[in-house]
Amino acid sequence: MKKADTPTLRAFALLEHLVAADGPVSLADITHDIDLPKASLHRMLTSLEAGGLVIREPGQKNAYVIGPRLAQLGLGVMMQSSARRLRHAILGRLVSDLGETCNLTMLHETEVLYLDRMEAPWPLRLDLKPGSHVPAYCSASGKLLLAMLPREERAALVRAMQLQRFTPNTLTDPALLESELDRIAHKGIAVDNEEFVVGIACVAAPVRNEQGECIAAIAVHAPVSRTPLSQALEFVPRLQEAASELAGTF
Repeated sequence: MKKADTPTLRAFALLEHLVAADGPVSLADITHDIDLPKASLHRMLTSLEAGGLVIREPGQKNAYVIGPRLAQLGLGVMMQSSARRLRHAILGRLVSDLGETCNLTMLHETEVLYLDRMEAPWPLRLDLKPGSHVPAYCSASGKLLLAMLPREERAALVRAMQLQRFTPNTLTDPALLESELDRIAHKGIAVDNEEFVVGIACVAAPVRNEQGECIAAIAVHAPVSRTPLSQALEFVPRLQEAASELAGTF
């Protein structure tokens, strides 16, 4: 906070503090960590809350987390960053090698957000452009991203989901979904065995940062009539190679 010598920069530093936190942060904790008067921090938080940049965690008095407006801004920056061209080029090489559609995603609340997507030159395709969302629990990328979360955080998200059935293979039992996520966390890869769209299978691998944390997922999907799931699983080594390349763009 020492370099934040203007009201705007102080507010920005406060937001950075909340973004870096593992969970809700109380005003008392913020006062302890940031060298500003409690009254000043309270005024800043009140202003940021009014603007939708922070919110109070339900059930926890004076405990703050980032708000929907700030989360949306962060996603917008991610979607429009200069790294997008490099990511798109990596996806392009992957699609050329595998001959099937590939995508890069992140977890956004209980859904998967498509950061980028490269279509294979086949007539049968899904219309999922960058910025699209799909449910996390029935997609390979979504299940992978959920599986890599801390157990308590993952369980809370599963409880918050409405497990709608899209196909006969969709997992709609929370206990079965949790078991599937445990298996994925152990294996380090995830599959969508026609769980979101009948006739479409998908395989996903994690994109990890330097600390080994899963920050995104890269996946390939294809019609099972052309590329059965057993064949798609053979793409895993190439997916993992691309994931290592993509890690350097975050």
